[in-house]
Amino acid sequence: MSEVRHEAGRSAFMRKWEKFVRGERLRLNLMMLPGVVFVFLFNMMTLLGIAVAFQDFIPRRGWFGSEWVGLRNFRLFFEMPNAYTILRNTLVIAISKIVLTLIVAVLFALLLSEIKNNKVKRCVQTAVYLPHFVSWVIYATIMRLLLNSDGLVNRLLTGLGLAASPVKFLSSKQLFPVVMIMTDVLKEFGYSSVIYLATITGINPSYYEAAAIDGATRPKMMWYITLPCLLPTIVLLATLSVGNVLSAGFDQIFNLYNSAVYETGDIIDTYVHRVGLVSLDYGLGAAIGLFKSVVSFVLIVTSYTVAAKVADYHIF
Repeated sequence: MSEVRHEAGRSAFMRKWEKFVRGERLRLNLMMLPGVVFVFLFNMMTLLGIAVAFQDFIPRRGWFGSEWVGLRNFRLFFEMPNAYTILRNTLVIAISKIVLTLIVAVLFALLLSEIKNNKVKRCVQTAVYLPHFVSWVIYATIMRLLLNSDGLVNRLLTGLGLAASPVKFLSSKQLFPVVMIMTDVLKEFGYSSVIYLATITGINPSYYEAAAIDGATRPKMMWYITLPCLLPTIVLLATLSVGNVLSAGFDQIFNLYNSAVYETGDIIDTYVHRVGLVSLDYGLGAAIGLFKSVVSFVLIVTSYTVAAKVADYHIF
């Protein structure tokens, strides 16, 4: 009996293997291979570095020679006077970006869907999508040129009499978080609106025809038809974005901030960079990064669980 089961199990394995190496599935698996290798090398292998968070890590001694300190690095972080400030800055900037990007993307999708001229629509779409594909190094350089004391924005403000002197957008503790939020929204709202535009395209045209027969105006159609049909997508994307609450945008802030705005502009990722790579306190930097990763993982799992229950969204 055991031999029969063994043969049955072996034959099932062989059938799966044959499906894997033959036909369309092999080509699809080969297409996926570079991505799998990338994830393994840069996401899975790097998990070995978690040990640094529990050590007084000294590079020349390595993992096995460095002193094991347990949770000391985590205690140091939570006992630091600026730990609360860093967490607050991260949450305020990240949540503001998520909420405003969602609102602007939905409004833009609603307005763009009302444009009947396809050439104009395509031109507007291209103009607002393009910034998403520009790296933050380039985009930050453009923002610096625009927002510097002698930049275009300050020239306009002083020239129109709206400001008596140049505004220090990037060195003011009060203005810096606002600049980070607004520049990110301007960069990402166009690309974020793609899925909303796709949802609007899929709405049954008979709804609008029936509303037109009843005498509904375009604003009323937008409010009573388009927006309610968009609501499930909005709820789904808002729920899924919860996992990014602790990701306030390292690339953006690192390329735009300075020591004058650490109090309101420093986030977890930039602080980890300064502690771990500039101050060479590898253990503390790794501990803060691990804390952020664990919290983000819990939030991602929670958001996908809620999305599955509320919007019937499943990854697999």
